[in-house]
Amino acid sequence: MLVHPGGPYWRGRYRGAWQIPKGEIAAGENAQAAALREAQEELGISLQGTLVPLGPLRQAGGKIVEGFALEQDLDAAAIMSNRFEIEWPPRSGRRQSFPEIDAAQWFTVAEAEAMMLPSQQPFLDRLSDYLTLRH
Repeated sequence: MLVHPGGPYWRGRYRGAWQIPKGEIAAGENAQAAALREAQEELGISLQGTLVPLGPLRQAGGKIVEGFALEQDLDAAAIMSNRFEIEWPPRSGRRQSFPEIDAAQWFTVAEAEAMMLPSQQPFLDRLSDYLTLRH
């Protein structure tokens, strides 16, 4: 499952915008614990099962993202995202609230290649390698 980020920057962007749920690693927290916490915060769900490490990846902006895969039945329509506030429009003095995630959707690996944020697409190769080795 991939998520589409909320907020005005991502509005109207569809292809090349979907990504893995992600966030900052808190002090004293490892990447796996952060992934579980972020899923709860961003998606409103508790992940069950064993996280499969997909390794680190440097995104286009320089941020390092640690990726994980997990097999779990989830209803993408039931995702309940947290919200964030920003001044919008810029320099307007008005603050607006937006969902951090405005949609979640299941994709095949092939579909995800067309939809996923380009800087995160290496995660798909790693997932494909893992799935090939598993079967």
